[in-house]
Formats: sequence, structure tokens, C-alpha cells
Amino acid sequence: MFIVERVEERILSLPAREVSGNGIKSLSSGLAQRIALKLADRPMYVIELAKALKVHEQRVYYHIRQLEKAGIVREDKHEPKAGAVAKYYRLTEPAFVIRLKELEEAHKQILPKDNPEFLKPFIENDQFNANIIVGSPDPHGPEKARSRDGYYGIDLALFIGSFLSYTPMPSVRLDTEVRDDDLKKNLIIIGGPIVNKITAEINRKMPIFFDQDLQWAIHSSVSGNTYPSDESGLIVKSKNPYNHNHHLLLVAGKRYSGTRAAIIGFLKKFDDISKGNVHDRSIKAKVVEGVDLDSDGLIDSVEIRE
Repeated sequence: MFIVERVEERILSLPAREVSGNGIKSLSSGLAQRIALKLADRPMYVIELAKALKVHEQRVYYHIRQLEKAGIVREDKHEPKAGAVAKYYRLTEPAFVIRLKELEEAHKQILPKDNPEFLKPFIENDQFNANIIVGSPDPHGPEKARSRDGYYGIDLALFIGSFLSYTPMPSVRLDTEVRDDDLKKNLIIIGGPIVNKITAEINRKMPIFFDQDLQWAIHSSVSGNTYPSDESGLIVKSKNPYNHNHHLLLVAGKRYSGTRAAIIGFLKKFDDISKGNVHDRSIKAKVVEGVDLDSDGLIDSVEIRE
């Protein structure tokens, strides 16, 4: 459990533990609260606490026992002090929560039971465990291209965020700023090889890739088919070629419209995407093609090609 607060452009969080009954009672006195505040800074032993709070040590012993029974404090370590052994105590968590009613259903999603492995490398203990790499919006690469795909990546991030409790650190990198250490982690890469240089580096190592000889059409080594449409996109999950102990998720299109199609496919057809390629279910690689159902000039749906 975490307490999360947004402060301007930062996300602040603390691990927390729920208390009820004995926990609430043990914190009801002012001295118990003062003891807890001291232990929030660092582990301390009883005589040290008594001196800091200017109270008799027997009063501190009493409250420590009550707080320990309630699961709010625990022993941290033992050290010799003046010919005896001092027990240091610490808080079990830096924050505590009182629940006054039963839990209600939340909008946070749970990873589907029938495909727990697909997102599992990128989500660990309800926390995001990957770097997202998007193409730079500035001219770069051999074609001096500007990426528009990062905007579509927001939808993907929101989808993944619905499975998380909190994100502890900023996780987005531009392809022009990414470092070697960043590439050795789990990766989510957004955008095709023209606008994302990391996609260009790993492109040919994917079971479905962009073929430069065919004007960057998508080619599937699984089916042997080629998909030349600008509205075609691919979604590939594989081992990270920079570090085989981690995974990579590539969501990209030949053009930005293809990346949009891939993002929509991931969001709307996640169950199907997670089942793998229709020609070989063990290969987690799909091709989608965008469709403009309402004829407004924007892709709003997709069809899975394989």
C-alpha cells in the first residue's frame, strides 16, 4: 500500500500500512505519537527515546510494547550499551492508514488471469519496471525526421498506468538522449525506425520488422507476408537484445498513422495481442492496420492482420 501525492510536477509517495483496532488505540496517546515520530527519523532504543522525549523510560517501554503488539514498531537491531544489550526499534512502515469503511471497487485494472505473462516483465509488484523510449520531436537521424509518435504514446502510458499503484521514478527517454545503461533494462519503444533510432537498431532482430528495401513496409518472418500501408503497425514483445535478462515491447508503425494504429490495437484488442501471432502463438508479434470508421480523417479502430 502506498500514499501518493502530486506536488506541482513531482509525484511523492510513501509505503504505508493499514491500522485498525489495537493499532488505533496504541497511537491514541500523545506520547505514543511522539515516539512514532522519533522512530520515523531513525531506529532508536528505549533509553535514548526517553532522554530525547524527557520522560521516564518505563513510560516509553509501555508504549513500545503496545505499538509492537499493534504491528506499528518492530525490533531493528541489538547493540551493546554500557554493559547491556540495547534493543533498537523502528517503524514497520513510514506511514499508517486508518480505514473507516469497507473497500470499494476501483478503476485500477488487474492483469488478466489468462495472459499474466505479457505485461508481467514491465510491471513488478504493481510498480512500473521499464524505460519508455520515444523518438525526439527535433530533426534527427539520416532523414532528419521529427517524431509525432510520442503524443500517441501517452495513451499507451495511461493504459499501463491503470495496472499500477504508483510510478517511483521518471521513465520516459528520448531516443537521442538514451544511455547504454537505460537500454539494458526492460524497454517499451514507441515509433518506427525513421523517427526512433533505437527502433532502427533493433529492427532486424524482431520477428516482424520494417524492410528498408521495400520503403519501410512491414515484413513478417513468421508468415512471410508484407504490409506496405502507412496505416499498418506492429506490436512485438521479445527478449531485450541489449540484455537478454530483460524484455522489450515495440509498438510502432511505418509512419505516425501506423504507430497510432498499433497503439489503438494494443488498447482495444489487448487480449488478442497477448495471445501471440496467429501463425505461431509462441511468438508475441502482431500486425494491425488502422481503420477510419467515422470518416473524420483519423484512425479510430484497427483490424488484426496476423
